[in-house]
Amino acid sequence: MGNPSEGFAPGEGLPHLPESEDRTRLSTQEVRVALLEDQRLMRESMAELLTTAGLKIVLSAGDPSTFLTRIHQNPPDVAVIDLTLESEDGLTVTDGVTVLRELRQWHPDIRALVLSGNRDPQVIERCYVEGAAGYLYKLSADPESLIAAIRAVARGERLVPLQLAHTAGGRVEANSNLLHLTSREREVLGYIAGGADNLKIATFLKISERTVKAHVSSLYRKLGPENRAQLALLARQMGVRPPQGL
Repeated sequence: MGNPSEGFAPGEGLPHLPESEDRTRLSTQEVRVALLEDQRLMRESMAELLTTAGLKIVLSAGDPSTFLTRIHQNPPDVAVIDLTLESEDGLTVTDGVTVLRELRQWHPDIRALVLSGNRDPQVIERCYVEGAAGYLYKLSADPESLIAAIRAVARGERLVPLQLAHTAGGRVEANSNLLHLTSREREVLGYIAGGADNLKIATFLKISERTVKAHVSSLYRKLGPENRAQLALLARQMGVRPPQGL
């Protein structure tokens, strides 16, 4: 088996959500997982692997329509999604990014992990823009890497492929900038993504407004936006979600 962190650059996580029963359950019980993979043999092998590792498979499907219908009925904690989904008759191919978009719209709490052989930076960027929490290369991922990635995104972490964490230019590089933010800065960024002003952020985090201003100034310096609106937009493009209850 390879190094569990091989193939992606784990961050320290997105802004911490308020403690909830779901977050407590994830830290003490099995993670509920849904699989969308068109190749039956690989889908069944992954299900067996993850079950053996202590994860709970609540849904396994080979086509987006079945997957989305069933996920509405029984939402998982993490959805593992392939990007190229060929129908059984081979006549149609569905882009998995459309599934990410549906999940972001209808189930924003589900953490999506893309498992694909596609290494195109623009495709990977689209996945993050549409709400993916992580991206794992199918051809180089080993069992330990997959299990570690699922557990990481379930904890609220964001996973960027190592090859992209050092890419020069592009918004994908901006995604990796999350790795350089402190935990408090990521919390503040989450509230900014939700449209909160400094006073509201200070109230939610129980810190002074002056401290919030200091964190916001640091975010401008590290992420490079020109104004607060750009900062909020950039946060959302990087997949940062506003805290629950905002």
